[in-house]
Amino acid sequence: MDTRVKSRIHRYDPTTEKKVSIYQPDQPGLMFPGIPEFSSYEQERQYLKERLVGACRAFALQGFDYGFAGHLTIRDPERPHLYWTNPMAVHFNQVKVSNLILADHEGNVVEGDYALNRAGFVLHAAVHEAHPDILAMCHAHTTYGTAFASLGKPLAPISQDAAAFFEDHAVIDDEAGQVAVEVKAGGSVAHHFKGVKAAIHKNHGLFTASRHSIEAAAFWFIALERCCQQQLMVEATGQTPSLVSPERSRYSREHVGSEYIGWLHFQTIWSELVVTQPDMFD
Repeated sequence: MDTRVKSRIHRYDPTTEKKVSIYQPDQPGLMFPGIPEFSSYEQERQYLKERLVGACRAFALQGFDYGFAGHLTIRDPERPHLYWTNPMAVHFNQVKVSNLILADHEGNVVEGDYALNRAGFVLHAAVHEAHPDILAMCHAHTTYGTAFASLGKPLAPISQDAAAFFEDHAVIDDEAGQVAVEVKAGGSVAHHFKGVKAAIHKNHGLFTASRHSIEAAAFWFIALERCCQQQLMVEATGQTPSLVSPERSRYSREHVGSEYIGWLHFQTIWSELVVTQPDMFD
């Protein structure tokens, strides 16, 4: 008898242009987060939009706001060539379900009353179009991530947390320092996201991408920013840090750096937002 709690995890299959689901085994009989099954695209769309708003609110809590620079995207479940994103020039803390916008790869707003962030369209649309398996992306101009990106080097496995990104992030030198609104900037960086969950764009900042959920993309962005901060702090001592070995780093990445673990970490943030910020559902 299969006693697993069915926690639905979507993955996009580019060969069939359909989403397939797998089920994550939980602890039967005990309270544990799970993704519900949906009887319609409308139900799933509402769920995804709410989680996108939650990710925006989480970015606000982390202080990832810098003017209108910052954008999060999630594919529509029924129309995967379209993606939901936060509205232009609206603070992360004021994003709600009712003001999200739906855009296509050409930058046309299909649904919603607000303008589209051009930078969000150029880079996110290019990555989404080049990688149909990527469901969600996050980017913001953060203090430590932007500072670390100026070094043009990968994150070092100085801890178990940092090892979650070992061989699972790219460093992008292409178009370093170029204003992201130029269309060619998007196409030139998209190929770097193949098979990784994060990218450090030199002289620009951090990006995360998820084949699983907006929650995973958001948590791994928060985690990557934190790891950049920690590495900068360690390097500021002038001492050489001890690194986790490649073998142990790979073990940590597989066990604590997966998409599912990122999703699970975000549930602590989500449960707090549901209680403290009910206006996000408006």
